[in-house]
Amino acid sequence: MPLRVAIPDMVSPSYFPVIAAVELGFFEKEGLDAGIELIFPVTKTYQELREGRVDFVGGAAHAALYAFPDWRGCKLLCALSQNMYWFLVVRAGLGAKRGDLRAVKGLRIGAAPGPVDGLKRMLVQSGIDPERDTRIGPVPGSAVGVSFGVAAARALQDGAVDAFWANGMAAELAVRSGVGSLVIDARRGDGPQGSTHYTFPALVAAQERIERSPEQAAAAARAVAAAQRALKQDPSLAARAAQKLFPPAELGLISELVRRDAPYYEPLISRASVQALNGFARTMGLLSREPSYDEVVAAQLPL
Repeated sequence: MPLRVAIPDMVSPSYFPVIAAVELGFFEKEGLDAGIELIFPVTKTYQELREGRVDFVGGAAHAALYAFPDWRGCKLLCALSQNMYWFLVVRAGLGAKRGDLRAVKGLRIGAAPGPVDGLKRMLVQSGIDPERDTRIGPVPGSAVGVSFGVAAARALQDGAVDAFWANGMAAELAVRSGVGSLVIDARRGDGPQGSTHYTFPALVAAQERIERSPEQAAAAARAVAAAQRALKQDPSLAARAAQKLFPPAELGLISELVRRDAPYYEPLISRASVQALNGFARTMGLLSREPSYDEVVAAQLPL
């Protein structure tokens, strides 16, 4: 039976290195038969990992704590890319300026469970009460089998939300169509101090699997690292990796989005990244102690 590699958003650049690792044959080169599948939202993706119904997850690193309290039972194998990777887009015409989080006061903001933590923390750091000053909720039309970013861009266009906090594909669709204005690109430092490093996308496995099959876990991380190197060298490979999975419009955009993100395709997880991740998780009430680096990250082999 093929290994089940689950991600919470398919039509997106957020977890694309793991998509490419499967679809371009890098898992196969490591001797692993694997398939990619969509399980939304990320909190449910990790629940499936905890219950043993999937083998690996590509998801927001901090969101693993929803299913594995205090990092008990799972570990990060490698980073899919560096830095927090979501975008805040506001409906065009509202006068929102790049970097100005005050522009969201009073707005209806669509965000998914897990990623919403980063948005809420940024708002608090900017002196905005997420509960009193905004209305943050699910994106209408986001459901099982629907990629969140595509649903978010559609909801903004339809007027169902005034803003969204979502992936790079959603942001690109909204901005290119003229429907949305980009306010925050978290990865590139638009948010308040420290927000760039709240979290990052990671390949995650259950501790039991790592102990039972350490070479398999290491091989999965090597496959992702090989895909990252390939995409950095030739971003056009992204279209080939996405051919079976993306609708035509999004397929036409993915190579450019991967080209932009490629400088962040570094698999190693630094101690500073884990320290920032744990600090963010404690602030959000997801972590009750100060775990060591080795409690969070599996032993990293040369990637």
